[in-house]
Amino acid sequence: ERSREYGASYALLSLARELGLDKLIYSRKEPWRENALALIAGRVVYQGSKLSLVNIYADTALWELCGHPALERPDVDEDAYEVMDKLLDRQNAIQKSLAAGRLQDGCLIYYDMTSSYFEGEYEGSDLVTFGYNRDGKKGPEQVAIGLLTDSQGCPVAVEVFRGNTSDQSTVLEQARRVSQQYGIKDVVFAGDRGMLTPKRIEEVSALNFKTLTALTHPQIADLLERKVVQLDLFDERQPVEVHDPDHPTLRYLLCKNPKTAAEERTTRQALIGKTRQALEKLAVSRKKRTEQDLWAQAGAVLAKWRVAKFFSWTLNKGRLEFEINQDLVQSEEAWDGCYIIRTDVSAQVWPAQVAVDRYRGLAQVERAFRNLKTVALEMRPVYHHKDDRIRAHVFLCMLAYYLQWHALQRLQPLFDGDGAGKDRRWTWPVVLEQLKSIRTQTCRMGRAFIENVISRPDPDQQHILDLLKVKL
Repeated sequence: ERSREYGASYALLSLARELGLDKLIYSRKEPWRENALALIAGRVVYQGSKLSLVNIYADTALWELCGHPALERPDVDEDAYEVMDKLLDRQNAIQKSLAAGRLQDGCLIYYDMTSSYFEGEYEGSDLVTFGYNRDGKKGPEQVAIGLLTDSQGCPVAVEVFRGNTSDQSTVLEQARRVSQQYGIKDVVFAGDRGMLTPKRIEEVSALNFKTLTALTHPQIADLLERKVVQLDLFDERQPVEVHDPDHPTLRYLLCKNPKTAAEERTTRQALIGKTRQALEKLAVSRKKRTEQDLWAQAGAVLAKWRVAKFFSWTLNKGRLEFEINQDLVQSEEAWDGCYIIRTDVSAQVWPAQVAVDRYRGLAQVERAFRNLKTVALEMRPVYHHKDDRIRAHVFLCMLAYYLQWHALQRLQPLFDGDGAGKDRRWTWPVVLEQLKSIRTQTCRMGRAFIENVISRPDPDQQHILDLLKVKL
């Protein structure tokens, strides 16, 4: 007579309770805590707005599994929005507990920032404003989001900043949070080259933290000028360790990525080609222009693709003449794929390759952002206009990713045993669809009704449940 989704909601809620997420939210079993679990698991299973999650009450057992009467619609204001407010009040306590479970003295912590843009009017918001968008999205206002994870990429804390906040200006505050609020000492604080600037490294080091980052191009140029490093030291097979005589505690690990080198070379040649074509079009044009107009148009072309340094050009009798500096192009190509990792962690603790691998682990935070912002969890579009609700929404999405992260860890054998390319079957969305196919039903036999009959899992579904350590 009736069939509703059961397996995905049950599996995610069971995992959440096994991880102790319910007790992290609040120590006592109260209705608002169970509703918070419904919002977190619902974000993983269904995404979308809080209202849409409430409105599917008749199609899923999610709300019933969290204590609501079957087929009775939850109240969106009381059971969703007020729960978000209470969850936000508990954010510091929850994150402190997450840190206690995932971090310890001497551990590695990753920190990175991203942006999430907004559509509509946010005149009353102190958070939503124009700023540099890390995804290259131009036009809308935004907020900035900082995420702390452990060495495996498991989220520990999140914070929402004004949309025009620069990455490196948030570093000291986050480091102090780890040291003072979470009580973690001797941390290795890892961030990208735009975040851990020399000034920020100095501030973090004052907290007795070690640091791990990569050098910017000007910093590499300085090492070259002082002859600390040379081009022939970069090796594609293994990192080469170099010490700066002016800073003996620092280690510079010289690396070269052939794949990145090929990509950078291809990109540069494409940009130079587009610039050359545009300049050639100007050079052969017979349209009458003043020299001032021609200078301006040539300058605009060179600025558009940002490869002006490879061109030399002039005006000769009102005609544009230019040439490409091939020597400079070849000189730049020699550095393609080269990068330098900087750390003050000793070689006894982290040998060269270990330090390089630890820095590459920063990609786990980028993976977290992809899951948060794309179809996996759909952090945006954001339907909230109050700053506290925006903060609560982002925190809710982080907790949903915490739950998803643990699920993915347990499902890794499934993905490892999968095919590749067109033969690949298993992805996270496919796993969710498999679990959603486990239904709770009302069966009628003549005049007799049998409620809550759970469909029997097929072999694939049972394998997923076994990996998640969930029993129906």
